[in-house]
Amino acid sequence: MSQYIVRRLVIMIPVVLGITLINYAIINLAPGDPVDLLIDPNLTEADRATRREALGLNDPFLVRYARWLGELVQGNLGYSYTTYEPVLERIGERVGPTLLLMGTALLVAYLLAIPLGIASAVRPYSGLDYATGVVGLLGVSLPTFFTGLVFIYVFSLKLGWLPSGGMTSLGGAAHWTDRLRHLILPAAVLALANLGLMLRLVRSSTLEVLRQDFVRTARAKGLGSWQVLVRHVLRNTLLPVITMAGLQLPALIAGSIITEQVFQWPGMGWLTIQAILGRDYPTLMGLNLLAAVMVLAGNLLADILYGVADPRIRYE
Repeated sequence: MSQYIVRRLVIMIPVVLGITLINYAIINLAPGDPVDLLIDPNLTEADRATRREALGLNDPFLVRYARWLGELVQGNLGYSYTTYEPVLERIGERVGPTLLLMGTALLVAYLLAIPLGIASAVRPYSGLDYATGVVGLLGVSLPTFFTGLVFIYVFSLKLGWLPSGGMTSLGGAAHWTDRLRHLILPAAVLALANLGLMLRLVRSSTLEVLRQDFVRTARAKGLGSWQVLVRHVLRNTLLPVITMAGLQLPALIAGSIITEQVFQWPGMGWLTIQAILGRDYPTLMGLNLLAAVMVLAGNLLADILYGVADPRIRYE
């Protein structure tokens, strides 16, 4: 296993380099540059040209990418074009809220999807099965921005139960209960988006496992239904769920960008929108690099957990 992990980590290096090169090319293909957003009426075209030269925007694409890569090797992601702050510090301030939001959403989604998916498979075509099917369909079909706006309208404007945005109340103490109230709505939106697919996956996987011969053998030996589910069905059901967890990370990161913007959650998603609107190339590159590393690390962790859940799998 250790050799497999080391080999995967080595393979990740050229993959990350390829991702950064493609992202840098896409970002620089966008029309305009940060200097075009300056609205100072006193700036002349000569002043704008001077600023472009100072920022290195007049250099060829590969020269700018090589310069950025050289800074990356030294542990520096450059400086923001809009705030002139170190990109590493800007992203570091936003990683915690995003990880809190994504982690809570995934935890809620799995805590609901696994028991409900298994229960609907054990009793197919029951009321619970149809109910989970409806929830799954809604979770897959509804975009996060629409669900977020509906939740804000219902739970914030009409009922007044929860705050409509932000991470803490303005002028209030940053107590954990206040942060929890602000976390509920955005985490529920992201959890619902992931819950739909996971419900159907757990249900179909459980139905397949229940038809296996070893389950019939366990029942023939006199084991109760609960023992069969916990000792024989659950572990085998989790195998495709673990695989899907790694594949869901890109969609979860993309969903968090929209969700954070809707709820004004001060995370990486909100920072991404600000960087796009401000054409802040260094900040965008830093965010894309972190997202790529998170996705690759998530897939590696899913492969490791896959081997732990199924002893028959050995990575040689």
